[in-house]
Amino acid sequence: MDFHRLTCKSNHEWCGESDLKPVNVGLLGLGTVGGGTLNVLVRNATEIARRAGREIVVAQAAAREYDPAALDGLDRVELTDDAFAVVKNPQIDIVVELIGGYSPARELVLEAIDNGKHVVTANKALIALHGNEIFEAAQAKGVTVAFEAAVAGGIPIIKALREGLAANHIEWIAGIINGTGNFILTEMRDHGRGFAEVLAEAQALGYAEADPTFDVEGIDAAHKLTILASLAFGIPLQFDKCYTEGISEVEPQDVEYAEQFGYRIKHLGVTRRTGQGIELRVHPTLIPERRLIANVDGVMNAVLVKADAVGPTLYYGAGAGSLPTASAVVADVIDVTRSLTMDSENRVPHLAFQPSELSDQSVAAMDDVETAYYLRMTAADRAGVVAAVTGILGDAGISIEAMHQKQPHEGESEVPLVMLTHSVSERQMNAAIERIEALDTIRTRVTRIRVECLD
Repeated sequence: MDFHRLTCKSNHEWCGESDLKPVNVGLLGLGTVGGGTLNVLVRNATEIARRAGREIVVAQAAAREYDPAALDGLDRVELTDDAFAVVKNPQIDIVVELIGGYSPARELVLEAIDNGKHVVTANKALIALHGNEIFEAAQAKGVTVAFEAAVAGGIPIIKALREGLAANHIEWIAGIINGTGNFILTEMRDHGRGFAEVLAEAQALGYAEADPTFDVEGIDAAHKLTILASLAFGIPLQFDKCYTEGISEVEPQDVEYAEQFGYRIKHLGVTRRTGQGIELRVHPTLIPERRLIANVDGVMNAVLVKADAVGPTLYYGAGAGSLPTASAVVADVIDVTRSLTMDSENRVPHLAFQPSELSDQSVAAMDDVETAYYLRMTAADRAGVVAAVTGILGDAGISIEAMHQKQPHEGESEVPLVMLTHSVSERQMNAAIERIEALDTIRTRVTRIRVECLD
């Protein structure tokens, strides 16, 4: 490319000239991520242009609420409260959707594609639920939909799976991909606090929404895991088949017992290729404390990928926040800009594999998943209780790796019984737990947390 040397008059002005016209971006949303995206594009305009090969400017933005004092270069942006006006604007080359949610995000993205515009989005829910439809529409129109910021914020895990690990046969992925849940479990471990107390603090700090369901019940992580599984294994997006379990039932004593056994509890997303299909599951998980991913604390995210050629690789960083997420959004804008002159057939496929090569391999039923288990129950303090429980497990073909039974304090008639099992199918464990809970000596439901060694 004949690209003239660039100089800079100030931090925010483009200087010099190029044989290519500037790329006009239309921003949908000027909230936390949208505002960060505008600020990064303006503050780093010269560096971005040097990387992209031409100037990238935010020409128009749609927002109903925003803080002008927190936004750079707003005086050079045409503002509107009509998002559809942006996606229909013939001067806009790339639409950046940062509204979130399912609707009207889906309609806006499809309208942008229909108008021949490239799309960048940070919307994991949109991609997880409607990605198949969106990518098909984009393929037909010859445009790109980029979504790096949809998973793990500023961590470039999507680029790693689509490009950096393209030579590999991916075996499994395990990820801490929701910072709110990770913050809660870290506080419970470090300070012995209960779930409800830490959740209230997370909300006060802005880590959790007023309605925290998506975060603490695993829905947000399931959206992201659905995307990672498609990229890793070349299967269509299938959010409805992801097993999802939250952390609201995890108690401080579970965190303490896990530590005694040499484990830490993390809210983990796991996807693995097996003979029964692709595992796709989000749930609290015991991980050996020696594993690097077990030591990812606070609101940070991490994704561990096991591939046949390269082995295990770990990707760590900020999974949310204005600038970390904006970093990923702007990187996508730069990538799309670089590819504008490229034949659409030669671009990196949306889901890493060529659309005609997506596999019909099924998602494994949760009953067929095999893991080890942590079990905790409250039992009557009398002879024969342990023998009855271990007998049921033995009958189900479940062997015990370790067991802990606390001695009761004076006057107590019940004691906690805690054990770790070897690997067994979910179906076998469900049947055994049903029999254990039917014993008149077991006073509570059995708490069950899956165990992953991540070897």
